[in-house]
Amino acid sequence: MDSLTQIVLGAAVGEVVLGKKNGNKAMLYGAIAGTIPDLDVFASYFTDTVSALEIHRGFTHSILFSIVFAPIFGWLVTRYEKYKDIKAWSWLFFWAFITHPILDAHTTWGTQLFWPLDVRLAFKNIFVIDPLYTLPFLVFLLLAMRQKRTTKKRSYYNKMGLLVSSGYLLLTLLLKWIAFNKFKDALERQNIAYIQLDTRPSALNTILWSANVETKDNYLLGNYSFFDSQPVRFETYPKNHHLLENLIKDKSVQRMIAISEGWYIIQKNDKNLYFNDLRFGLLSLEPNSQNFVFKYKVTVNDANEVMFTEVPKNSKNGKKLLSDLWDRLKGN
Repeated sequence: MDSLTQIVLGAAVGEVVLGKKNGNKAMLYGAIAGTIPDLDVFASYFTDTVSALEIHRGFTHSILFSIVFAPIFGWLVTRYEKYKDIKAWSWLFFWAFITHPILDAHTTWGTQLFWPLDVRLAFKNIFVIDPLYTLPFLVFLLLAMRQKRTTKKRSYYNKMGLLVSSGYLLLTLLLKWIAFNKFKDALERQNIAYIQLDTRPSALNTILWSANVETKDNYLLGNYSFFDSQPVRFETYPKNHHLLENLIKDKSVQRMIAISEGWYIIQKNDKNLYFNDLRFGLLSLEPNSQNFVFKYKVTVNDANEVMFTEVPKNSKNGKKLLSDLWDRLKGN
């Protein structure tokens, strides 16, 4: 999830663990702890694209990280804070650390909660930024902050924030199940034989859902809004995996395929190859759009190594997409 959401969650968890003894300081340290796992994004400055993608939401988002580093940070805090209970501070950091990847596991990218095991949890029931999850949570947190640390109101507001946000998260699982079955029924009605079906919410909401459908030679992409009155329509995209030719044997290519969980399309434009990660869809709702959210140019350097370079996104495309999504959300 986005940084603000993780800050709010971490602060709320900090309040639960040490709020009565440390007041807003518990929230502050919880908020800081809630952002620490995302420091893995800096890996992109020190390594190649493929390695950075593998590192993201890896070790720092694992149970192991939470167990190992919680007591270290707990000890560090006791070096300068008046409250010297290392166990209590460690408990705060542990819960702030572990709730971060648990929440991230509900997004499309998912998280390697059980690192070093090669297992990525991705329930794909909430977008990385969802105002309906974050804003009510933030309001309750701010209300709690205004209360004295020993009052019942403070605890009440904080618990309400956790309950409302968690309740909404559970609701998104139900909405995903409904959307999944809508796509499944549409495929059956259209007599489309498929290998697998994957669904996710569109940006900033859980009303409009997207689907990736794998068939033998193609991928089908479709959208469904709970306000739709017309049947689901699917756009066809050839896999074109054969365009990789001998590059398919390269270790970096194999790693990228693993990162995308096999959901990828290869394009060839002006003799250049492009690797498109389908899991995050398109930056356009235009029919047959080729503007994928995560698109990488594939090149071979002088050492005969395959390199992946992310194609920069155009901010204008993002703004137009949000406008188009709003219109599409209201139904077809």
